[in-house]
Amino acid sequence: MISEDLDLRELAEDLKAAFRHGEPVGYLRGKSIMRDTLVDRKGFSELEAEELIDTLELRGFLRFLGDPSERSVADAPWEITPHA
Repeated sequence: MISEDLDLRELAEDLKAAFRHGEPVGYLRGKSIMRDTLVDRKGFSELEAEELIDTLELRGFLRFLGDPSERSVADAPWEITPHA
């Protein structure tokens, strides 16, 4: 279970730092990479990390710069914004 005290802004900052050399590319591939990063670096379970990525996306900390439904722009990068 994810703690309600969890600072989403701090989590976004950690992801931004983890991808300082280039943010993830591809909608599903990018979400998976970010999920795995939270599992490896923060010790969350895969389910917790997946829920956190979804929450960060819904709250505007993560934004996919393409359109996952259109193949031609499905390989666009993600934008990680700790100050959403």
